[in-house]
Amino acid sequence: MKTSIAAKLDQARQRLQDVGALLSSESATRDLEQFRKLSREHAELEPVVELFNKYRDTEQHVAEAQELLDDPEMRSYAESEIKVGRERLAALESELQTLLLPKDPNDERNIFLEIRAGTGGDESALFAGDLFRMYSRYSERQGWQVEVISESPGDAGGYKEIIARIIGQGAYSKLKFESGGHRVQRVPATETQGRIHTSACTVAVLPEASAIGDVVLNPSDLRVDTFRASGAGGQHVNKTDSAVRITHLPTGIVVECQDARSQHKNKEKALAVLAARIKDKQRREQLAKEAATRKSLIGSGDRSERIRTYNFPQGRVTDHRIGLTLYKINDIMDGDLSQLTQALLAEHQTEQLAAFAEER
Repeated sequence: MKTSIAAKLDQARQRLQDVGALLSSESATRDLEQFRKLSREHAELEPVVELFNKYRDTEQHVAEAQELLDDPEMRSYAESEIKVGRERLAALESELQTLLLPKDPNDERNIFLEIRAGTGGDESALFAGDLFRMYSRYSERQGWQVEVISESPGDAGGYKEIIARIIGQGAYSKLKFESGGHRVQRVPATETQGRIHTSACTVAVLPEASAIGDVVLNPSDLRVDTFRASGAGGQHVNKTDSAVRITHLPTGIVVECQDARSQHKNKEKALAVLAARIKDKQRREQLAKEAATRKSLIGSGDRSERIRTYNFPQGRVTDHRIGLTLYKINDIMDGDLSQLTQALLAEHQTEQLAAFAEER
């Protein structure tokens, strides 16, 4: 094990002792927010230190076996123990490096999912509806809640645009690699000659900004317009200016919300989406700077980047970033995304480990 990694693990072991002492002190619960923060840190450090202790124990066992090499009667046994021990050390070191990878601070957050129809007219809007159903079914499988914030139905079904809030632990960690261009190849229901059409949608996955500290929205930077909601809603739609459009003047980001009957509720939802978009813009600008020195295998999450193709005639889904093709399109469209999300996370961790090795 490299000295720098061992030093980092020794620091983690010392920090775990310090945090444990703080949590067991009489004054630990006087500041509940600090107590929760320390508890989370303890929970994160504990498995790392436990694994490091196993590594040190295995090192000791190998060292003891090496001392037996000079004994003819024990030599065969010692060589076997050293071989097994070194294999165990390599496996433990790999696990430790994975645990030491920098955590994405947004991983546990709720998300805003934005799907917009692109090229392809009505077929693109129908595909946007299919994608929304796919992510909704995946969310159901995870036990998450899906709340529609804003929707613009397509003329023939589906959506020109839909924005939803997905509420659930780890939502961002599972879906953060879904941002980008999604392309579909299939025969539309309206196609009389059986020709395959290609259309596209863009998907954006934004971590929800925290209520405190993430994004400061200065009222003087906002222009708030109200207007009458369109679509379903009966008499209420025609009488009340309940729909809200908020423009963030410094960035030009515009958010509309008209799903709720209350103007106050629409404004509250629009502000939440706006904060998430500003936070995402800041995050992508930071990633762009980092990408100047290192190109991510998973991609930048840019909406214009084509990331996946859904080919219905061949029954396949291909993720172009990692070259993965799965012949289970019906299962995937029904929300079975686990194979895709796990493969993307594994590739991301592989790249992180490569960068980790380069830094050391």
